[in-house]
Amino acid sequence: GQPSYEIKLDAAWDNMQFTPALEELAKRTDLVCFGTLAQRNSVSRDTIQKFLDTMPDTETSLKVFDVNLRQSFYSKALIEETLRKSNVLKINNDELVMFNNYFGYEGLQLEENFERIIRDFNLKYLIVTFGEYGSYVARAGEVHFERTPKVDLVSAVGAGDSFTCSFCMAVMRGLDMSIAPKIAVDVSAYVCTQPGAMPEIPETLKARLK
Repeated sequence: GQPSYEIKLDAAWDNMQFTPALEELAKRTDLVCFGTLAQRNSVSRDTIQKFLDTMPDTETSLKVFDVNLRQSFYSKALIEETLRKSNVLKINNDELVMFNNYFGYEGLQLEENFERIIRDFNLKYLIVTFGEYGSYVARAGEVHFERTPKVDLVSAVGAGDSFTCSFCMAVMRGLDMSIAPKIAVDVSAYVCTQPGAMPEIPETLKARLK
């Protein structure tokens, strides 16, 4: 159920321009999610960085860095530069190993590992997904683990994104850290039972975010 990718070069999203309209959008944006892949070209990288710099830096605004390490389209320098502009890191267990090697966190117990990352990069939240086993959400002094429900797997594509989106929507709507990860893992599990990355989410799940 795990996908593999061949990511073509010189796609439209490699050449996103920071237009006046995009600047105005950034000024009123409370939540944005981005990764390393869209920054492989300097044009889109500069646009993403400017968007982050232009966003209001409020108590509730979330700048979510989903590292998305694909092929060779990333570097330690890019990860660190982007993370310094972010306040949420989303990473999976395989990416966490590489991240720890880059930044010297090898050999730490999980909770200590999470605490160091949150402290060193001044994060509001750290999201670490372990696929079928479960997911962790942490903030300073607090770690929550949710087991992944057993489902009939159709495709794992979109599972991580749906987890991140659901969790961020939940905390932005004031839901407690003990509730938000559970909603996120249930939405993610549902997505795994559907073909395609963006299935229609059932009203029963949407209602839990209201």
